[in-house]
Order: sequence, then structure tokens, then C-alpha cells
Amino acid sequence: MAHAQNSVKPALADDRAPSSVDMTGKEESVQPVVLDAHVSYTPEEEKAVLRKIDFVVLPFMCFVFLLQYLDKQSLSYAGVFGLIQDLDLTASQYSWCSSIFYIGQLVSEYPFIYLMSRLPLTKFVGGTVIIWGIICMCLAAPKSYASFAAVRFLLGFAEGAVSPAFVTITSIWWRKDEHALRTALWVTMNGVAQVLGCLLMYGIGKNTALGLAPWRVLFLVCGALTVASGVAFFLLMPGGPRDAWFLSPREKEVLSARMAQDREGGDKTSFSLDQLRETMLDPKAWMVFWFGVLVTMQSPVLTFASLMINAIGYDQLDTMLFTAPSGAVQVAMLWVGVLLCWLFPRNRTLVVMALVIPPVVGNVLLIKLPLESHWGIIVSAWLASCITSVMSILLSLSASNVKGNTKRAVVNTMFFIGYCAGCIGSPQLWTNKPRYTEGVITALVTWGLLFCSMVLYRWLCVADNKRRDARDAQDGFDGAVDGHVVLDRTGQPKSDLTDKEDRMFRYSW
Repeated sequence: MAHAQNSVKPALADDRAPSSVDMTGKEESVQPVVLDAHVSYTPEEEKAVLRKIDFVVLPFMCFVFLLQYLDKQSLSYAGVFGLIQDLDLTASQYSWCSSIFYIGQLVSEYPFIYLMSRLPLTKFVGGTVIIWGIICMCLAAPKSYASFAAVRFLLGFAEGAVSPAFVTITSIWWRKDEHALRTALWVTMNGVAQVLGCLLMYGIGKNTALGLAPWRVLFLVCGALTVASGVAFFLLMPGGPRDAWFLSPREKEVLSARMAQDREGGDKTSFSLDQLRETMLDPKAWMVFWFGVLVTMQSPVLTFASLMINAIGYDQLDTMLFTAPSGAVQVAMLWVGVLLCWLFPRNRTLVVMALVIPPVVGNVLLIKLPLESHWGIIVSAWLASCITSVMSILLSLSASNVKGNTKRAVVNTMFFIGYCAGCIGSPQLWTNKPRYTEGVITALVTWGLLFCSMVLYRWLCVADNKRRDARDAQDGFDGAVDGHVVLDRTGQPKSDLTDKEDRMFRYSW
């Protein structure tokens, strides 16, 4: 919350400032963001700027994230409407069609981590959105398992930049205490896409005059929407305060000043080897990797729930109608998480532990309820699908607890490497329908491990904050002073500090 006036004041940087290297490995001088030490703004100005960001930047992110989920989740709807029969897929091959998408994402993370730190982020993301939309339309063409799997791999590769890039974009435009709500808004699109995808497939399936199989039409429609959104994202999405076309010069100044209070300097096009080294030695960064693995080992329920409902006696159209509420339940649970984060702002890790309970209950019921209990199975599948609420808070913690352009890119990519690893392995356990016992048991085990991981992560953050407080008290450093812009050895603002280098930084838990 801004006071009557917020000002930006200079402070000295730690001598351990990381160097930047260009693509040849040579040291590169980074042009810092220079802020007037006397810039001030009123709460009304800050609210006006924040409102504009929420109404311009956030809708772009939400729509692209919706289409990303819709494109990859369309496999589930296509499976009910003839994909398996038309391509003569076995249960194992269908599972691999799900897994190979994430193999593509995993392969893309290594080059994308470098490109995202070297290129203008929003232009890079916009380009990949256009490419994956074209690839999605190509999914309508294959007539064999091999060709379909190959296109799914390429689709996963093209989509690899979006999620880690969105975590970075969130940290560029919004302050730490605003991350949970904004992350929840774009992650909400997962549930919305689930509802819209089922209804879209239902509408296509009802149309008996189509010249193509319904599942092929679905891929064409989803791909065309994605290409259009990618063009808009590339042309209109600003990369940061400097090129925010919807802000006046004064509002850009206010935005830069408010972000400087978190010592956040925006997107940089440099890669720091020192920040990479720091990340590899940071236990909290590796915890984020395991969050990615553990939160996605349950994700096949999102793909296989429709097949489960279809297998217990419902036709194709009814299956879509009964699967659609799953997305609404996910959205509702996600906003329960947002409400809990708002009520208990300093306890996001405890909120995650509480949100683990509903999907655990759903998975237990999927094992225990008789298959003849149709509505019981359907409702249990809805509860077991409540994954996005946990993932949203984990992403917001990552956005809040990591600083430094290269370090943030690496940590975000570590999360999504773990995410891909979980999504690659887990579908292989979902082959024995209709109950998919092995997959459900795996989901229960990994929910328990995620709960234990959150306990450890909370302890690491609290312990690190206590060490920083004790050091500041010993040095007589007034950590309560707000709005510092740290200066490097040359006296210029050094806006690319990591969380470890910024002595005023405190971890959120």
C-alpha cells in the first residue's frame, strides 16, 4: 500500500554484483534503469496505473493461457470423439500421445531459458504462440499414431516458453504482494478452458453435417484462435514500463518507481553466469523443481476423467456435459485458495497444504466407490481434478521469492522441467480403465510428498529471513526503509540484483 507519497532513494550495492555475458561469453555492460532519486507519487496515481495494467496486460496473459490449456487438453475430448478409433490407438499409445507433448516441452526448456533472457520476452512469446497455433491446426491431418505423436511433440516444443515466461512477466508488472491474485487470474484460465473445451466439443459433435471427423474440426478451430491471439500478443503486448503504449510519460515514471520498491528493474536481455551458479547452489530453487514434479503427477486425471466417465456408460455428448463442471470446480477451488491467501497473506505455504485435501479425498473415492455409483465417480473425478489451485500458489511463490533476470528465468524453467517430467511419466500409469488404479494411487502418494515438501520450503524461507534480520540488526542496517534503488560500483542503479544479493529482500512463505 502506498503512503501519502512514495519516493525512490539510492543505496549502495553489495560488491558481489554478478557480471553479464554476451552470446560470445564476453563481459557485457548492462544499461541500468536510472531513476530520479526524488520521484514521488500519490496513492491515487498508483491505483490508476495498476488499473491500466490490469485491464491491458492481464487480459493478454489470460487469453493466451486459456488457449494453451485448451490446445493441449483437446486430446482428452478428441479421445472421446473418435481419435482412438480413427488412428487405431492402443491404451499405451494414447498415453504416449499425452506424454510426448511434455517431452517436447522438456526439450524446449534448455534453448528457451537462454532465448528468454536474451530476447525481448513478449515478442519471443508472441512468436511461439503463432507457431504453436499453426502446429495445432496440423493435428487435424495425421492418419497414424506415428504422425500424430510427432505433431504433438512439436506442439509441446512450441508451447514451452509460455508458462515460465508468464511467471517472469508477472514479476515485472506487479509487486510481490500482488502476485498471488494476478497469477490466480491467469491460471484460472485452465478451469475456464476445461468448461469451454467441453462445450466446444459438444457443439462440434452435435453438428452432423461436418465433412471432417469432429476431433479434426476441434484442432482446426483451436489452432486458428491461437494464431489470431499470437498475432495480437506480438503486436500489442508491451515488454515493460518503457514501451507501455497505454501509459502516459508520467504513468511510466510512477510504474518504474513503484516497481523499484521491490528493487525490480524489468526485463533485461543479458545472461549472468554468476546468477546461474547461485541458482544451482540454492536449495529453495531445487524445491521449486520438485514442486513442478509433484504437482503434475496427478495431472492425467484431467485427460483421463472423460474416458473414465465414458467407460462407465455415458455416450460421447453426455460425457462432455458431465466433464465440463470439472473446470468450474477447479476455478471455484482456485478462488478459495485466493481468498485464503487474502485472509492469511503471510501463510501461502499453509494454504497449499490445506488445498491438498480436496483432491486427496477425490482420489480416495475413485478407488473406493463402486463403478455402479455413477454420480459418485463423476463428482470424485471433479474433486481429483483440483490441481490448478495448488499450482497457482506455487507459481506465485516462485514469482515472489526469486530475483535477478537470469536466476528468475532459470528457476522458472526448473519448475517447468519438473512439471514436464511429471507429465511425461504419470500418463504411463493410466492405462487400465475404467478405474486406472495405479495412476490414482500414484496421485495419492505424490500429494503426500508435496505436503511434506511445503513444510520444508516454509522452514527454509523462515530460517533465511531470520538470518537476514539478525545480520541487519548486527550491522545496524534499517531494513524498514522502503523504495531503495541499489547502486553498483560505478554509482549507477543496479537493477538486476538477485534475492540473495538484495539485503532488503525477504522471502514469502
